[in-house]
Amino acid sequence: MEVSIRLQKFGKPSKGHFNYRVVAIPKTKSRDSRNLEILGYYDPSKKTTALSIDQTRLDQWVKKGARMSSTVKSLVKKIQKSK
Repeated sequence: MEVSIRLQKFGKPSKGHFNYRVVAIPKTKSRDSRNLEILGYYDPSKKTTALSIDQTRLDQWVKKGARMSSTVKSLVKKIQKSK
């Protein structure tokens, strides 16, 4: 089973803005289907973008062969730069 680490929309849109979860999900499943694990969240609508990712769990999934989407890769880079 190929696993992908990507964003999943959740919650009700507030004035056209969505909240997102960073999830590990089988590659063949759609964006809003059941995920394997929630790794973090991303809220782009706030002035200071709210972003939190469990780096240890993310690294474990990547070691198992999971591939990150391009968006998640850029978010991880933002977190690493801010540290």
